[in-house]
Amino acid sequence: MASDDIAQLADALSKTHVGDGELSYKGLGLKLDNAESAEELVREIQQYQDLRALRLEGNTVGVEAAQAIAKALESKDLLQRCYWSDMFTGRLRSEIPTALRSLGSALMSAGARLTVLDLSDNAFGPDGVKGIEQLLKSPSCHTLRELRLNNCGMGIGGGKILAEALIECHRRSSALGAPLKLRVFISGRNRLENEGASALAKAFQLMGSLEEVHMPQNGINHAGVIALASAMRQNPELRVLNFNDNTFTKKGTLAMAQALKHLRNIQVINFGDCLVRSEGAIALAAVLREGLPILKELNLSFGEITEAAALVVAQAAMDKPHMEIVDLNGTYFTLPIHCSDDEGEPEDEENDDDEDNLSDDCDESNDKDREILKENGMTTNEDSPAKLQSPVRQTKHNVMPTVYD
Repeated sequence: MASDDIAQLADALSKTHVGDGELSYKGLGLKLDNAESAEELVREIQQYQDLRALRLEGNTVGVEAAQAIAKALESKDLLQRCYWSDMFTGRLRSEIPTALRSLGSALMSAGARLTVLDLSDNAFGPDGVKGIEQLLKSPSCHTLRELRLNNCGMGIGGGKILAEALIECHRRSSALGAPLKLRVFISGRNRLENEGASALAKAFQLMGSLEEVHMPQNGINHAGVIALASAMRQNPELRVLNFNDNTFTKKGTLAMAQALKHLRNIQVINFGDCLVRSEGAIALAAVLREGLPILKELNLSFGEITEAAALVVAQAAMDKPHMEIVDLNGTYFTLPIHCSDDEGEPEDEENDDDEDNLSDDCDESNDKDREILKENGMTTNEDSPAKLQSPVRQTKHNVMPTVYD
């Protein structure tokens, strides 16, 4: 490393002490290939007597550099929070598990008791999960409260390994009288699919301590959603539930609705882009009317919900004093104006048949919408199922949804 580079690194590191026992190298863009390039950083770690949090985000760490950093961490028994997202950019995927094992072994040797482990945005795949497997099972993670593994490419295999590690951690910590109580779990964009999600559901059900679960964009359909719903039911302190952009369909949504009946502390529900469908939305509206007393945000956008079902959800949300956002974008409109058969003469007999079919479809859709509204105690004008006779009021807390076709 050139002397100018070392001087620049030393200057940057001199500004990394941010209080509360935190040493931060976040976003410095350091390229740490070997022990020499990590020399100044290692010295800073060694000299920080009360190190409780270490931020390495936004740098790139090679195997030799990781081993040097690990050596410095072996004496840091007070370390609790490891923010290590996005720190392997440009590295071979085969390097990452080795680097993670070195760092994990150091934490175990030090006797650290972690509360936060963030390895998001590291594309390490199933092998990367193997790299932290022993750490997750160890006493260093018995105290873990937040596990962030967003966008790591774990896949089904990685999800299963992770689930088994968490189950083993819970077993070992319970045997010592202090069971694992994970509160925040973040694992979006990992291609977990049904098998990975179902495996993790077993761990979630066992712990029963979750407050936030974020698992968007994981290719999970109703089978995996049903397993997760069963697990969520066993976590009564849940506040945030984010399964955006998975595929619930009717079966999965009904299972989630049943689970939500048992969760009174929910503040945020994000089921956007989940194909909850109209029947699922109505089931969720029923839960909303009967429970969820402190709900603030509800996202059911782009879920193949009809206009009538969206109105049922909106009406149920009106009586929630804490409600701030109801997102129903992407709702299907069924207004007769979209189905009009008097907008010009048909050009030929074939078009005339098409017009008749369209009109019949719209009549059937409108009849279904009227039936939905009637079943939910909402009356309509004769001409349009969307024109509510019962008043829809707006309070200073409630924000009515904008719906687009």
